[in-house]
Amino acid sequence: MTVVTVSSKFQIVIPKEVREPLGIEPGQKLRVFRFGDLVAVAPVRPMNEIRGRFPGIDTDVPRDPDRV
Repeated sequence: MTVVTVSSKFQIVIPKEVREPLGIEPGQKLRVFRFGDLVAVAPVRPMNEIRGRFPGIDTDVPRDPDRV
């Protein structure tokens, strides 16, 4: 576990040992989540990078016969 300090502008520096394995680059968008009293940060991945992550998932949507 690494401890970081929040600046007066509410900024933090993501330590190298955390950002490098995740491939976080300068200017990249990150999502920030709150779980109770915890804060989590996750990289925003492009949709084409996410494609294929769930092989075998059924993406068919049942439709009523009167709807096309």
